[in-house]
Amino acid sequence: MQQIKEYLKQHEQRFINELIELLKIPSVSADPAFSQDVFNTAEAVKTALEQAGCEAVEICDTEGYPIIYAEKIVDPSLPTVLVYGHYDVQPPDPIDLWDSPPFEPVIQTTELHPKGAIFARGACDDKGQMYMHVKAVEFMIKTGQLPCNVKFMIEGEEEVGSKSLASFVDQHREKLANDIILISDTGMIANDVPSITTGLRGLSYVEVEVTGPNRDLHSGLYGGAVANPINILAKMISSLHDEHNHITIPGFYDKVEDLSEVERAEMAKAPFDVNDYQKALDIESIYGEKGYTTNERNSIRPTLDVNGIWGGYTGEGAKTVIASKAYAKISMRLVPHQDWEEITALFKTHFESIAPKGVRVKVTPHHGGQGYVTPIDTIGYQAASKAYETTFGKKPIPQRSGGSIPIVALFEEVLKSKTILMGFGLDSDAIHSPNEHFGVWNYLKGIETIPYFYQYFAEMNA
Repeated sequence: MQQIKEYLKQHEQRFINELIELLKIPSVSADPAFSQDVFNTAEAVKTALEQAGCEAVEICDTEGYPIIYAEKIVDPSLPTVLVYGHYDVQPPDPIDLWDSPPFEPVIQTTELHPKGAIFARGACDDKGQMYMHVKAVEFMIKTGQLPCNVKFMIEGEEEVGSKSLASFVDQHREKLANDIILISDTGMIANDVPSITTGLRGLSYVEVEVTGPNRDLHSGLYGGAVANPINILAKMISSLHDEHNHITIPGFYDKVEDLSEVERAEMAKAPFDVNDYQKALDIESIYGEKGYTTNERNSIRPTLDVNGIWGGYTGEGAKTVIASKAYAKISMRLVPHQDWEEITALFKTHFESIAPKGVRVKVTPHHGGQGYVTPIDTIGYQAASKAYETTFGKKPIPQRSGGSIPIVALFEEVLKSKTILMGFGLDSDAIHSPNEHFGVWNYLKGIETIPYFYQYFAEMNA
């Protein structure tokens, strides 16, 4: 693997240019208007895997967007690494908050990325991080240094709940058989503080609808005499937290694990400056559940947040109207042991029960997934830790993430495999937000580090 730096230096600009071309394709899975672009991206990923030297590369049709499968079998008796990633991206809205068009990638320097960062939707989540694996495997194949077998499974529906993935995995257990699953869809603490994600929160995502009168009403003639769905919805949402920001849904915390003081103390060793945190977000104060630190609130504690709320007149000028309907989209981030379907049912029962007379409430579940914790005493984790130590010069810190990758729990259940989460993004990379970006240094560092994981994993399994 010592040739990796030389190979990177020789092909660095090509690696960057290839990623930029991939980022130009608006593969927004949530919006049917971009359907053809999603299919085009699948073709581009297939081509990239073929050019990297993979074999049996195929686009597998599903009921939704296709899954790209590829493999390079060195020797069936050697360990097999399954790489998972996704090529679809979040919608770019709101467009007017982007400093540059979301699908016209540009490289700009920032305080955290003095060597430049690629600004584009999907740069970090997950095209850039997925493509690191394609280029890392290219290096190992082209230089004859792939020490074990590798398989790829790259999907196009992650941002809409991986609707087709469960059936695909179930139907192709033998094809996907592996010894470890490798994913880069997370981040690390800082460029000089590497970390490996060891825990993910689960997710329950719902949409609620509150209906009052059978039509929009004149707010002068009817105001104060009938229930206003927007007012009611606001009150109902407000009641979901108490004065300590504790979620009020009965049974919500029944299966939440309270971490020991020892484990919380280990988590607290990760560098964190609350003033820098507030400055980066331009907020005057932190906010959250009483009794927990910021890093605990966004990783080991469950949450409930409104992701969107609308109803009535929102155009220019004024329109004095009481809307017939009001809507909101709500997500709940869950910790291990909380079952997302059970939490969704608890939410539905509670939300319907707190609706006053005069309105009707409809709760529509969208998607969800279970939380996940990976032990740090496995060969997979140890190989990843040694890989980071080799390229960063220091051991990575195990860290639980506040994000969700619901399919990780699915993989363990169906494929009986542990997952290693080797992320190279930063919290400041604005994933899912305007001006998403991924540091050029981080992108290349990922390509440099990943081959060492293969080397150490193969050695430890010998």
